Amino acid sequence: MRPEHLQTRIFLDGGDPAETREMIGLLGFLDGQTTNPTLISKNPEARKRLDRGEKFSEQEIFGFYRSVVAEISGLIPDGSVSVEVYADVSTKAEQMLAQGEEMYSWIPNAHIKFPTTSEGLRAAEQAVKRGLRVNMTLCFSQEQSAAVYAATRGAQKGDVFVSPFVGRLDDRGENGMDLIANIIRMYRDSDHHVSVLTASVRGLEHLVYSIALGSDIVTAPYEILKQWASVNMQLPGPAFAYNEGNLKPLPFKNLDLTLNWNEFDISHDLTVRGMERFSADWNTLIAR
Repeated sequence: MRPEHLQTRIFLDGGDPAETREMIGLLGFLDGQTTNPTLISKNPEARKRLDRGEKFSEQEIFGFYRSVVAEISGLIPDGSVSVEVYADVSTKAEQMLAQGEEMYSWIPNAHIKFPTTSEGLRAAEQAVKRGLRVNMTLCFSQEQSAAVYAATRGAQKGDVFVSPFVGRLDDRGENGMDLIANIIRMYRDSDHHVSVLTASVRGLEHLVYSIALGSDIVTAPYEILKQWASVNMQLPGPAFAYNEGNLKPLPFKNLDLTLNWNEFDISHDLTVRGMERFSADWNTLIAR
């Protein structure tokens, strides 16, 4: 069952409802799930179809995605399920918003994932005004998270997530967990309408340190949550210290959250690369 003093919400990062069922059994609880095009492309049913040399039509793949998230939603009806729009570097805000509104109708507990780009922020700004819950994904900088806060100002607490990707920053020698600490510090005196969702978790230490920092949510793959279950859902004690190794520190920046979102420099090469990867994985499923 849920550890008594655990405040951070625990999400599974995956696209297979069978994993969701198993994780609920292992942990005794699950607060939500995050999905994306790459995870859906790895779904066992999708892989079987591709292995037979068959692909989906565009209509079929959205129908398949809908069926997957509907099954997951039914398993965690009181949690959140993040559903990601298709977006490459040329996708406009209007296209993202139209997809987001359609996906939001699929299940009652959706958060719609938009990329943390100018077009994604434009879409999110309109989405929250229309009553949608959103999850701003592929966040790699404090400036991007400040822009998320500004673009969604006025949203209800719990309706907006920002998802900093720590593992991909680590991959290039930067301390991704510093970004989590910096965003939490920046939001400390805010209205807290944006929840920090630690994403791209690569190991148990990322998970435990996210809890130590007070991240609102952490999403982790099946194998990492399984490992956490095997150590009795370890929580960070007073002696816990994160081993950052040789990773380059990311210094805190004093940013003005009262600015308009388009006054922040939100460009980041990893966001572009992430969009390219997600759209490529999505496109492998579709017959052209």
